[in-house]
Amino acid sequence: MFPIEKHLSILIKETNIDICYIFLGVGYGQVFATAIVSTYYATLMAITLRYLIESCYSTLPWSYCREEWGDACINSKVNKSNIFTNETTVKTASAEFYFTKVILREKNSIDDGIGYPSWSLALTLAVSWVVITAILIKGIKSSGKASYVLALFPYVVLFILLIRSLTLPGAFNGVLYFLKPQWNKLLNPQVWYAAITQVFFSLAICFGNIIMYASYNRFRHNIKRDCTIVTTLDTFTSLFSGIIIFGILGNLAHESNTTDIQNVVKSNTGLAFISYPDAISKFEFLPQLFSVLFFLMLFVLGIGSNVGMASCVMTVLKDKFTNTKNWVIAVSIAIVCYVIGLIYVTPGGQYILNFMDFFGASFIALVLAIFELIAVGWIYGVKNLCQDVYFMLGIKTSIYYRICWGVVTPVFMAAVLIYTLWNYTPLQYNGYTYQTGLYVLGWCISGFGIGQLLIWGVGAVWNCSDGTICERIKKSFKPQKNWGPLDPATLKEYQLFKTEERTNEMFKKTRLCHKIYDNIFG
Repeated sequence: MFPIEKHLSILIKETNIDICYIFLGVGYGQVFATAIVSTYYATLMAITLRYLIESCYSTLPWSYCREEWGDACINSKVNKSNIFTNETTVKTASAEFYFTKVILREKNSIDDGIGYPSWSLALTLAVSWVVITAILIKGIKSSGKASYVLALFPYVVLFILLIRSLTLPGAFNGVLYFLKPQWNKLLNPQVWYAAITQVFFSLAICFGNIIMYASYNRFRHNIKRDCTIVTTLDTFTSLFSGIIIFGILGNLAHESNTTDIQNVVKSNTGLAFISYPDAISKFEFLPQLFSVLFFLMLFVLGIGSNVGMASCVMTVLKDKFTNTKNWVIAVSIAIVCYVIGLIYVTPGGQYILNFMDFFGASFIALVLAIFELIAVGWIYGVKNLCQDVYFMLGIKTSIYYRICWGVVTPVFMAAVLIYTLWNYTPLQYNGYTYQTGLYVLGWCISGFGIGQLLIWGVGAVWNCSDGTICERIKKSFKPQKNWGPLDPATLKEYQLFKTEERTNEMFKKTRLCHKIYDNIFG
């Protein structure tokens, strides 16, 4: 899907791809999901900024236990007694207590409400949105220049953390737990669902970011090279970060008197705010410096990601309100998202974040991704897509990509979606089951995002030229007449190329099986 979105956006130089009018709602549904993600993603940047500020203290505040945390707490800072202990009780690191008790002020449930926002997080959230707004007003191209430096900075910090994490007692057990396959999990649909949605977030697939950024590339830009580099580096970085995290978790298990890594694994957003601070606390030389570097890295990367998401929303609004100034749209987005984001900095905020992440983001993205593949692979056609790639780059698409785009990827994703819904279990957070009313609200949010397909699909049929309802529906499945490159000269060349390709076809396919074969292998 990564090369598909990149290719189509470069081809027409637009962020709104009218490849099939009846599926126009796919784009708007994705923007809706992106807006939701942007509201809670900024909250994570607010937490990061608070950690960054507190990294300047003479003693890192999460490195030691507080009296009110009791005997269940174990210092995250290097302490010989942490390792050589005869106790058998499983203890919790002070870094985890600090995150849940001090930063989040997390509640055990939200049955009695979510509470009031934290003033410190509300302030850092405001700072985060001020930075995002400033970049949005300045423009995407200017922010891209800084990425040359910022792209290398995280790897320096991660490499230092890697060395430190692997030298901790018990780190090897954690890394082994991370790398050792659990083959029985392959039959669990939730694992595949989590894997697909993680790839969506990691590569920004089906959220509009790729389409928006790719529209700034030149027409003959080497898509194949970009896709190879980006996906390879993304996989490498994920493995790199995973080894660091599980090395730290192995040490936590060692110090907590347990051999089961699962007892210390955190699967929510707190992982980065528990494992990494715990590792930094164990630095004997200037832990404050490494803490500042790490959280500065996290803040910069997070801001970059959120700028991409906010830019997608801004682009759609600019297309609708063409006479409105950029700064007005940017400030409006920031204010609305900030107000919504205050929900996530309450004591019950993580419950809502987990809730919105499933119903408002990952589920919508998966469903719309399937329809996007259908629109591109079978309505526009894999054959047409491959012809476009050849026109742009002079490269013939391999059979592997043709089969993946046309069959494997859409069928596999549809199977995971059906299997997940068939075996659906109510969403939980830290063992808490949400009230029935919240589940109803959640499915309404998902329905609104996915329902953009129906809303814009009906509108596409209605706006078609005169004819019977069947003729209108048929027309709505076709791209616009001037579909192709935005540049007039290139468009003329493109249309001539497509005409020649149609002329060179040996015979007209009439049978369904012939059309299917021709679409993939033609």
